[in-house]
Amino acid sequence: MDYRELGKTGMIVSRLCFGSLGLGPLQANLPVAEGAKVIRIALELGVNFIDTAEIYQTYPYIRAALKGYPQQVHVASKSYAYTANAMEQSLFQALNELGLEQISLFLLHEQESAHTLRGHHAALERLVRAKEEGLVGAIGLSTHYIAGVRAAAATAEIDVIHPLLNQAGLGIMDGTAAEMLEAINFARQMGKGIYGMKALAGGHLHKQSGAALEWAWHLPQLDSVAVGMKTVEEVQANVAILEAVSQGRAVTADPMVAQLLTQIEATPKRLLIEEWCEGCGACVRRCPNKALQLTAGKAEVNRMSCVLCGYCGAVCPVFALKII
Repeated sequence: MDYRELGKTGMIVSRLCFGSLGLGPLQANLPVAEGAKVIRIALELGVNFIDTAEIYQTYPYIRAALKGYPQQVHVASKSYAYTANAMEQSLFQALNELGLEQISLFLLHEQESAHTLRGHHAALERLVRAKEEGLVGAIGLSTHYIAGVRAAAATAEIDVIHPLLNQAGLGIMDGTAAEMLEAINFARQMGKGIYGMKALAGGHLHKQSGAALEWAWHLPQLDSVAVGMKTVEEVQANVAILEAVSQGRAVTADPMVAQLLTQIEATPKRLLIEEWCEGCGACVRRCPNKALQLTAGKAEVNRMSCVLCGYCGAVCPVFALKII
């Protein structure tokens, strides 16, 4: 396993970050014991960085996986809270449900620009106090926007940025992959830690999984890359890909990696909209990538814009949307 310091936080993290979204109710909805086993295997293979969020509902999986584990693991969580009280509630919910006295990294979830960051000023100030109190190790934000990266880079209180980035630029809301990389370079110059998300573009690049992850891990700007994993085979493949990249070997030349990738690439994910959708529009309003619309009184997805985050399912009152 390859490790890097996450910006200037002092945290040494694995370059493969375990993305826990896929385990929970918004996607695979695995039993807690089964999902915890997947995480624990990743830990035993050297992963020491786990990404989650309040909306993911995966705290129980992580708590179970960490139980009795002897080595330090860095957990990052995220909240949409924009007031001090709401952020405090989110923070203590994370600490209590994860069973931690300190969470390594807490992020403002899905920031778009300096304007939205200003709107979350009270929540950010509460995180600053939490850091002073020892409840939070570092503060960050996640974003699908180049403008969000630039706003975070210029904000002294932000230690870490979690931007969407993949070689195709899919899911970036206000520009290209090259422009996102330019903004990330600026953030690095400002001393920010960077860990990427959506290297596989929410499944759109699943047929080129090895190449897409190899591209991301070759970027020196990324201290780590969060990859969603829900099976042991996915963990093994991603660890093997990173090992090949770290050792300068061609990913496609590794027989074990090729075999694992064949299994993974044979089962692409998609957003399912059930026939009982009521067309209320909650999912359309919630979608961060504007991939949903109402057609003839039902939700309809633009599959090229959908990055399979599952956030739409979290707000559906009749549970008509799910990632399968």
